[in-house]
Amino acid sequence: MKEYDITIAETLKKTVTVEAENSEEAQEIVEDRWRDGEYVLDAESFSEVDYFVEAERDVPSVEAEKINVLLIKPGRFPQEVQIGLEYEELRKAVGGRVQVTYPFEELVGIICNEDAKYNGMPPNRAMRDMDGKVYDIIVGDFLVVGLTEDDFCSLTPEQVKFYEERFHCPETFLKMGQRMLIVPIPDENVRRQDSPKGQEPKQKKPQDKEL
Repeated sequence: MKEYDITIAETLKKTVTVEAENSEEAQEIVEDRWRDGEYVLDAESFSEVDYFVEAERDVPSVEAEKINVLLIKPGRFPQEVQIGLEYEELRKAVGGRVQVTYPFEELVGIICNEDAKYNGMPPNRAMRDMDGKVYDIIVGDFLVVGLTEDDFCSLTPEQVKFYEERFHCPETFLKMGQRMLIVPIPDENVRRQDSPKGQEPKQKKPQDKEL
């Protein structure tokens, strides 16, 4: 990409009639009258326009700003990723219309799919209050992001560590009548899907929690 300085030159013309002894005197009379404002060239005097390239410069390319966030998928460990702030990129990350929630006291938010529950996406993580009681379940992929007064920003290294630990353990959700049984998935079971065949780690018995 380049940028250019372009000069626009408009030509105005107007013919006037004067009496003089010769052409030189006639020209002097017209110049004096023009300087005195007797002759005014306006839009009606327009004749032509020309364009001249005065300078050409290369424009350095600017990459779209990206921020460091946590991407959390059902059945997977949190991943630290870089993502752009454009709506379409956020929409792609969560698989649909973007919804932002602010469940934490510090400047950290959750970006999730507004229609995930209605579209039958898999449940992801349970949200718990300070007493450990489950008050909501996030469905579908979601992002944990930092917040400024009017936009998203990168998580600090301390926030990455804190929220990775908070959402580290994937969970299985089992409907039991009017209750939801939330079963943490052991780390070895999560790693097994990425392990080479025949090198699967032994499973541990998960601890069950009820909602």
